[in-house]
Amino acid sequence: MNWITNYVRPKINSMLGRRTDMPENLWIKDPETGEMVFHKDLESNQFVIPSSGHHMKISAKERLKFFFDDGKYETLDNPKVMQDPLKFRDEKRYVDRLKDAKAKTGLEDAIINALGTVEGLPVVVTVQDFAFMGGSLGMAAGDAIVHGFEVALQRKRPLILFAASGGARMQEGILSLMQLPRTTVGVDRLKEAGLPYIVVLTNPTTGGVTASYAMLGDVHIAEPGALIGFAGPRVIEQTIREKLPDGFQRSEYLMEHGMVDMVVSRLEMRATIARLLKMLLKMPEAEKPLEPEILPPAVIPAEARPQA
Repeated sequence: MNWITNYVRPKINSMLGRRTDMPENLWIKDPETGEMVFHKDLESNQFVIPSSGHHMKISAKERLKFFFDDGKYETLDNPKVMQDPLKFRDEKRYVDRLKDAKAKTGLEDAIINALGTVEGLPVVVTVQDFAFMGGSLGMAAGDAIVHGFEVALQRKRPLILFAASGGARMQEGILSLMQLPRTTVGVDRLKEAGLPYIVVLTNPTTGGVTASYAMLGDVHIAEPGALIGFAGPRVIEQTIREKLPDGFQRSEYLMEHGMVDMVVSRLEMRATIARLLKMLLKMPEAEKPLEPEILPPAVIPAEARPQA
């Protein structure tokens, strides 16, 4: 029997009071530098590492909170669709995978549509959540995206889409691939109405979404360091049997080669998109107040000056 462990330590603990457990996510490690960052500091900086500028992945709800004015927005109900139309099963049933994803994220599927304002401009925002089965595009997600375009048309609002996806959802087969042309039609209808469509490509944006709505915006913005492409770099290397350049398929590389228009930090995203919307909507800039004209002091002739 160890009397220190069994007697002395419990006595000391009882005298000092019960020790509270430390939260597991109190500190977060920077994937690039290994620096430990306090969670509260990181959250207040929109989950951008202050020292390195590395953009951490965030949920769809957090992105909406950071993007809208005062974090206020109204979510739209997504259309109801048939679940597991192919009765798909691999290691586990597709319906069970959906239940797990819903319990993990609190979402019905990978897409959230929301209404709100950005610097006073009313907009529709569509966000993909990568935490829900890799942000994969299935029937429910496709219907939700089309619904977002329809609401933007009805309310005559611009639409901003934040893409984050691994591609089409294999458990729905051809029904998933059919969402690519469906969402493309939604983009075309929005453009025919003369409403702006801005796409923000986040990490990662890959697969079938880059063959449809994610690459059809009026302006394409990418977050720093985001992986963007159709097939992954490892698949490409195995296919062409060549070593790819450093930074291949990352935001900065794609901007240099004309695939995206600009790379913008999450901290500057609201201001940048608001400025772009004003340009696309041909809104006049706020007029600056006229400064009072300062006249030079009057010169009084010597003969007109009062004599002492």
